Order: sequence, then structure tokens, then C-alpha cells
Amino acid sequence: MTRLRPLLLLLALLLAAASPAERLPRLGEGRVAAVIDGDTVELEDGRLVRLAGIEAAKPPPGRETERRWPLAEAATAALKGLAAGRGVRLHGPDGTLPDRYGRLPAQAVGADGRWWQGELLAAGHARVRTLPDGRELAAEMLALEAAARDRGLGLWRTRAYAVRPADPQRLRRDIDSFQIVEGRVLRAEKRGGTVYLDFGEDWRSDVTARIGRDALRAFAKSGLDPLGLPAETIRVRGWIGEHYGPTIEVTHPEQIERLGQRPPAPAGESAGKDDE
Repeated sequence: MTRLRPLLLLLALLLAAASPAERLPRLGEGRVAAVIDGDTVELEDGRLVRLAGIEAAKPPPGRETERRWPLAEAATAALKGLAAGRGVRLHGPDGTLPDRYGRLPAQAVGADGRWWQGELLAAGHARVRTLPDGRELAAEMLALEAAARDRGLGLWRTRAYAVRPADPQRLRRDIDSFQIVEGRVLRAEKRGGTVYLDFGEDWRSDVTARIGRDALRAFAKSGLDPLGLPAETIRVRGWIGEHYGPTIEVTHPEQIERLGQRPPAPAGESAGKDDE
């Protein structure tokens, strides 16, 4: 990993500067009137824009008003530095519509050419969180995230956002939250149109990633066969639910990163310095 660090850093800088978002169709433009949080802005014409493909540092669900969350404040401040009062060009797939909260999901490029998602990921203010209908630039964003994580920047300094081992006891503390989980797939089985990736010997209590019928069509198009993953170590990112043991619903291939046939890192290695 030591040899990879300079390469990851160089790749991160190149991606952030190259504005790959501009390869996507233009959805419009505007000027930022307000920064709502680390991944949402309001334009002068009243439109709300959600930075697509990322999740900025935020308090865990249910703890929004419990106490200050400095990492969330830092993410908001970083976006203000990029966006406040400035022009922005919005990019994404043709036909992109606002989400259920009225926010337009888009890749954002400032008037100065800086790609806002890339800047936030490279500084460790956000994690990659793609959606089934919003997977553009996943590879570029994952590379930026990896470089920031390797350098321990921003949220990657802390246990609150550390990559979780596929340990059912530890993951039960993360039910109803978005996490990145790493482990070795012991078994992959298709039942009733759904593929189950099991990270333990007992599917009734261990960690499972579940890939439904619609998602499997996307996997087939991507060339990734989830039934071929046993014995591989993978990272899977998503919302932690509970069905017998902790379960992640996988809706698109970009949620899975293949790390090869090697044992996962010991649990202690993914822990950061503190809870936040």
C-alpha cells in the first residue's frame, strides 16, 4: 500500500481537476444562493441541488440535534468555500428529475472548473453513495475516496466512518445506517430470483448482502457475476438492515468493490482515532 499512496494521490488530484462531470449532458446552470449542508445547495432561482453520487459527513440518524457534529460542519464549510455565491454548471443523464424531496441530483462543476464532488471526496468530506438510477462517474469517485481514506483525511480519521468488518455483532450497532462493509464471501446462492452473498457460516445470524432480480439484470450488463464471488474479499456499501442477521440490499453493481482473494483486514485496523 505504501507504493500505491503516491499513485492514488496523483490520480485523485487529476480526477478532481479534470472535471469528468463535463462528459455528461448539461442539465442547466445557476448561481448558488445558499449551502444547506455538505452535499446540498439552493440556487438563486429556488432550485435545490443534491450533489449526486456522494454522502457528505452528517450526524447518524436520530442524533441530528443531540450535539455538534464537527465533521458535518467541516463538510458544509468546504462546500461553502467551493459554492457560496458562485455559478455552477449541472451535469447528469438526460431526463434527470428531482427526487422525492424536490432536489435535483446532479454532478456539479463550478464556474472555475472545479468538480465539487471530486473536491469533497479528495478532502475526505464525503463518501461515495451511488443509486440505481445515479451511478455515473462511480469509478472516478471511488478512486478519489480511496485516496482520501488511504491518507486518513477528514472523516476517514474516525471510527464513526471507518470501513466495517463483516462481523454481525459489530454491525448490529449500525442497523439503519449507511456503511461500507468489508469481508470474505463464503457462499453465494441464488434462491427465488435473488442472490445471497453470505459472509459467515450461518446465514440465519451472519452478515448477508442480498441482490434482487432487478439488480441482477444490471449485474449481467456490467459483467460482474455475483455467484462467482465466493472466496473473494469484497467491500459492499449500503444501508444496514436486519433480516435474520445484518443485511445490505444491493441494488446495483457499483455497490461492490472486489479486493481479491485475501483475508479481510483485522477489525482493529479499520478503527479510527475516535467516534467522530
